[in-house]
Amino acid sequence: MKPTFYVTTPIYYVNDVPHIGHAYTTVAADVLARYKRLMGFDVYFLTGSDEHGQKVEKAATTAGETPLELADRVVKRFQALWERLGISHNDFIRTTQERHKKGVTQIFTDILEKGDIYLGEYEDWYCTPCETFWTETQLIEGRCPDCNRPVEKLKEESYFFRMSKYQEQLLAHIDANPDFIQPKSKRNEIISFVKEGLRDLSVSRTTFSWGIPVPGNEKHIIYVWFDALTNYITALGYPDETGNYGRYWPVDVHLIGKDILRFHAVYWPTFLMAAGLPLPKKVFAHGWWTVEGQKMSKSLQNVVEPNMLIDKYGVDAVRYFLLREVPFGLDGDFSHTALVQRINSDLANDIGNLLSRSTAMAVKYFDGVLPAPAELTEMDTALKTRTVEMISSVDRLMDEMAFSKALQAIWEVISAGNKYIDDAAPWTLAKDPAQRERLETVMYCLLESQRMVHSILSAFMPTTAAKALCSLGWKEEISRDSLVWGELSAGTTITKAEALFPRIEG
Repeated sequence: MKPTFYVTTPIYYVNDVPHIGHAYTTVAADVLARYKRLMGFDVYFLTGSDEHGQKVEKAATTAGETPLELADRVVKRFQALWERLGISHNDFIRTTQERHKKGVTQIFTDILEKGDIYLGEYEDWYCTPCETFWTETQLIEGRCPDCNRPVEKLKEESYFFRMSKYQEQLLAHIDANPDFIQPKSKRNEIISFVKEGLRDLSVSRTTFSWGIPVPGNEKHIIYVWFDALTNYITALGYPDETGNYGRYWPVDVHLIGKDILRFHAVYWPTFLMAAGLPLPKKVFAHGWWTVEGQKMSKSLQNVVEPNMLIDKYGVDAVRYFLLREVPFGLDGDFSHTALVQRINSDLANDIGNLLSRSTAMAVKYFDGVLPAPAELTEMDTALKTRTVEMISSVDRLMDEMAFSKALQAIWEVISAGNKYIDDAAPWTLAKDPAQRERLETVMYCLLESQRMVHSILSAFMPTTAAKALCSLGWKEEISRDSLVWGELSAGTTITKAEALFPRIEG
């Protein structure tokens, strides 16, 4: 039986237009999912849309449509973008689907019957855009501390979740599981937040109707975050334990933006504790993207639209840039200059040039038939060792979600390949019939190293890797077993590779 691996993105709010932040999380999850499949895991990769709540209801009313019509319209934008970005998700959950409503109703009922959800009255400052209540002391100059918009005083009957009851249990879990919240800075942030004291959480609303009704009291709508977070299990068929839920839960990693860390690292685990369900193995919060040094905002009109980037630079260049430019977990700055620089240096010069030079020489010197290597010299062994060691480095770095470092490790082998060509000088060897055997070995090492590089890169840049492996004559499936030196057989047909990434001038 294959080991399982379950990875999720957040479900994206349908009141948003897909931007670079959404693309970032989803591409990261996709790379992880593709990599784990390649390594022989039975992977389940979930993404989806969050479609309930007051914001959607208000936006739909303004647009003169029903909330579901608005959701149907916007969801298509996300789904079309994921298709263009080559996202290989197994499932797309929508919170308006019956399977989701059924699971949410079940977990709410279980916690209610246990006595950890109770009816009370709520009065506090409410921010509609953030769908969050704030206490007087949390406000900054009378405004929402998250988005700086005005808040309104709301008093309503509400169901409450006894989050305070789980404060010590949550702290003990975080302490016993050092990898539960990552990166470490975010773990420390959550610990100090929880130690300040958890209050019971309002988990229903009566001021609007677009959502899942509270079982047994339908004038109440289940709080949008209680509803949304539950998607991670409802998509697996919870509460039915016989299928995917029994197979994949608990999740291996929830990938999220740092702005929703508290919901995933405090609310969600305490809901699960109350329901007696296993907790996620890991919650990893990545940073935010600024644009040319400024925060992305609709008012500044600097929101980076992924479709436009794909049109201009190509999908694999965008995927590469997002994960290479910034260490995952830190904030990053987007600029077209930085993206063009990455394309020209890393993609056109380094990897593209190496492949086209190598395959052109194989065609020129050996009529496109891969020669068998003779005994390896010290120089050959050095390239082989670097290539083989890169495979295990990448494996470790992918488990740490260190995508940027994993790509760096791969690029070190690409640089070593370029240097190897210069040092071995195949064009000089080709002029001397006595050096034929040496030339055969050099060409073999050069092409085999790149086969292994592109096999690993297939998780990051699937289209590019497929093109490269095709010109290297590799027709087999890529698997952990194929990521060993010497799998490219002598006699394989090599074809001259087209430029993988044309340089961008100007």
